[in-house]
Amino acid sequence: MSGWSTGSPYGLGAEAFADGVRAGRDATTASGQGPYRRAGEIPEFDARAILGRKGTRSMDRATAIAVTTTGMLLETAGGGLAGDRPDGIGMVLGTGHGSVQSIMDFTRDSLTGEKPFHVDPARFPNTVMNRAAGQSAIWHTLRGPNATVAGGALTGLLALNYASRLLRQGHCEAVLCGAVEEYSADRAWLEYRGRQDTPRRSAGPLGEGCALFLLEPRSRAEAYGRSPLATLLGSRFLGFPEPEGAQQAVVRAVTEALKEAGAEPEDVSLIVPSDTGGALGGREEAALNEVFGPHRPRRLRLRRLIGDASAASAAFQLAAALCVTEPGGVALVTSVDPDGQAGCTLLRV
Repeated sequence: MSGWSTGSPYGLGAEAFADGVRAGRDATTASGQGPYRRAGEIPEFDARAILGRKGTRSMDRATAIAVTTTGMLLETAGGGLAGDRPDGIGMVLGTGHGSVQSIMDFTRDSLTGEKPFHVDPARFPNTVMNRAAGQSAIWHTLRGPNATVAGGALTGLLALNYASRLLRQGHCEAVLCGAVEEYSADRAWLEYRGRQDTPRRSAGPLGEGCALFLLEPRSRAEAYGRSPLATLLGSRFLGFPEPEGAQQAVVRAVTEALKEAGAEPEDVSLIVPSDTGGALGGREEAALNEVFGPHRPRRLRLRRLIGDASAASAAFQLAAALCVTEPGGVALVTSVDPDGQAGCTLLRV
């Protein structure tokens, strides 16, 4: 990793996110949308004010957040990217469903209008999952491989893993990867109704935003004057058919990732768990205690600071690890999803 940026409840840019996380500041505020009293929304985010009026009239919030974050990352990273090598720069962006608000609005119009086809065609692109990834690449002239990844709470880790494989296989010179999620009343109600049973219940209010990372070989980063920020040591992803299997899945994922990296539990100085709360969160905690035993690395619990960002959660966990880990330290990011997935990523910062 040689660059990163975020649009988060702390504001726009990596610096705002780092300051908020290091201070442990609660970024959630009172919300007037949906069943939750509080939400972690990007403060005063206005796509037209940031991106201009051209091309933003029908742009949904998730896409606007992704396009804005991509622009901030490219602006701060320097040379060798979109302006110089557009065909060699790829993009892998994770999302939960795309823009839930856009999908619901478009579907509602087709059902309540005089005819099913009496809908606004300009808003149809917002209903497909790869809208944010595709528009971000088009807006910033990234012409390399473009992919959308969806994997629940693990999405950010899966996107990072996908992007690293693109690099290793030589499909691009560098790649932007991460995940985006928007906050809206419809998404809030879907999350609320879908987690009425205790084992699946969210730990707190919902959040939104985008976290993006620049991946490239160390030699390429240094050639363009960028200092490597972190090295990907390993990742593991497993499924668990029953909720009771979550603990064993996390134990196995972390153990195998450590083995792949040639590291011991004592080498890890920071853990950023998914902090999902409830029974599932308890099993994640029990798994980490089982793996690390008496060694107690610092644990950073991000979700309670910015809200449950769903598909963008793990990407924000990765960004938090970059902010807090001391140089030379090893950070572990873990995630579990109520739909039966567990995974982890090891980074050396």
